[in-house]
Amino acid sequence: MPLTIADRLDDVRRRMKAAADRGGRSSRDVTLVVVGKTQPVPALAEAIAAGATDLGENRVQEAAAKRPLLHGPRWHLIGPLQRNKARTALELFDVIHTIDRVPLVERLQLLLEQHWPGRRLTVLIEVNVGDEPQKAGISPAAVTELAREIVSSYNLELEGLMAIPPLVGEAEDSRPFFRHLAAVRERTQDELGIELPHLSMGMSHDFEVAVEEGATLIRVGTAIFGPRRT
Repeated sequence: MPLTIADRLDDVRRRMKAAADRGGRSSRDVTLVVVGKTQPVPALAEAIAAGATDLGENRVQEAAAKRPLLHGPRWHLIGPLQRNKARTALELFDVIHTIDRVPLVERLQLLLEQHWPGRRLTVLIEVNVGDEPQKAGISPAAVTELAREIVSSYNLELEGLMAIPPLVGEAEDSRPFFRHLAAVRERTQDELGIELPHLSMGMSHDFEVAVEEGATLIRVGTAIFGPRRT
């Protein structure tokens, strides 16, 4: 019989635990964000029924079509956010992983002040650890400045960093980039005197290495649902 979504989810959890053990960590310190990009609502509902507590989407408009039909999990925006979609993103997402510029910080803060004055939104800074010009994310050297801007914004709660390493042939090749992100976090914490508990790093092909290197949020889709639909 072919593997079900529940079977694949269990396998990812097993691999997470083994990687955490190798890294001398508890798998309870790692949150699995199930990535639903291009996946239909029934597939996501199956994942939720199998225990998925956190869902990730790359596009605001895709989440807008799905969230009203799915109840229970926390929703994570893991793709780029345009300023003109910021208000919709605030209506849909509990966590935004992809903050990478000051104007976006200012826009989110303004909208929160106007429409959700008592809300504290969890955000992560996306770091371009491979210095790839075609990718979103801020330069590692500029993280402290952006972090300072976020910390000064009352309605935004900065909790860590996120990265998508360059596409590599083997999972092991991602390890230096994960270590780089962890080092940027340490530097930012030291320079600003704040705690950044989260590292969002690792996807289907390399999440085990990411967990070994300290990931607290891993973003996994293909390993659970199979190849993405077009």
